[in-house]
Amino acid sequence: MSTLPVIAAVDGSDDSLRALEWALDAARRRSAPLRVVHVRQYALWAQPQVLAVMPPDPQEDPVLDRIRTHLEDRTGLPDTEYLGLEGAPSAVLPEQSASAQLLVLGSRGRGGFASLLLGSNSMAAARDAECPVVVVPRAGREVHGEAAAGPGPRVVVGLKVDGPDEATVEFAFAEAARRGARLQAVAAYPWPAQPWMMPGELPPPIVDQDVIEDETRVLAEGFLGPYRERHPDVPTETVAAAGDAAGHLVAASRDADLVVVGRHRRHLLAPARMMGSVTQAVLLHAASPVAVIPPSPPDD
Repeated sequence: MSTLPVIAAVDGSDDSLRALEWALDAARRRSAPLRVVHVRQYALWAQPQVLAVMPPDPQEDPVLDRIRTHLEDRTGLPDTEYLGLEGAPSAVLPEQSASAQLLVLGSRGRGGFASLLLGSNSMAAARDAECPVVVVPRAGREVHGEAAAGPGPRVVVGLKVDGPDEATVEFAFAEAARRGARLQAVAAYPWPAQPWMMPGELPPPIVDQDVIEDETRVLAEGFLGPYRERHPDVPTETVAAAGDAAGHLVAASRDADLVVVGRHRRHLLAPARMMGSVTQAVLLHAASPVAVIPPSPPDD
C-alpha cells in the first residue's frame, strides 16, 4: 500500500515558504512523499470576459515554478509532486486532505488584512480537514507567561482529563518519538471553582485546590499510561495547571517544537465541524507550529 503524502500548501508568501520547509522535514521523518499544492483564485477577481478570452493555463504556475527553483539544489528530497488547482483554498485544501496524512500551511498568506493574526484559509483548513493540520506561525511571535521549558526538543499536547481524545494524544506521542523529543502534557483545571447555587441552598464545602490539582494529575497520568507503554522511549511530563487552558498552552509553546491540540467532536446539537475556543486561541497566539487533530471516530 502506498504511503499517503504530506501536503505543503503554498501561495508564494514568506509564510508559505516557512510551511514548505516544515512540511519537507515532516515528509522526511515519515518517509513519505511531498505534495506541493498551490490553489489559484483567478476566478474570484478576474473579469469574466477576460477569462473567456484568455483562461489561465493550468501548466503555467509562477508560484510552483518558484518552489521548484527554491528546491532544485536540495539533496535528499522525498518524492515531490507539484499540483496547481483552482478555486477557493478554504474549500480545496480540505478536499485535498482526504488523500494525505498531514496538511501544512502558513499562519497567513497573501490575502486578508495585515492586522489579522491568522488567515481564513488556515482557520478553515484546521477546522475542516480530514487529516491533521499543522499551522506554522511567523518567526518572532512573542508569548507571555511562565513555561517549564527545560533542555532539548519538546512536543506539547493539551489534555482534557474529562474527555481526552485518543487521536490527539497518539499523534503527540508519535511526533515526539520521531523528533527524539520529550512530551509535555498540559492538563488544565478550572480555578477558582464557581459552584452554582439555587436560592436558599447552603454553600458547598470549601474546595481545596491541592486536591483538585492532584486529582487532575492522577486522571492525566492514568490516561497517558497506555501511550507510555507503547512509546517507552518518549520521556513524558504531566503539568496540572489552574485556570485557562489556552493561556498555559500558549506559554508552553515558547521554544517548543510543536503544540498539539484537538478539534471538537461533532454531536447531535452541533453537527457541523467546529473548533473549540482553546484551539482557536492557541492557533492565534502560539509561538511554535500548532497541529490540530481531527477527533477519533466514535465507537459504534
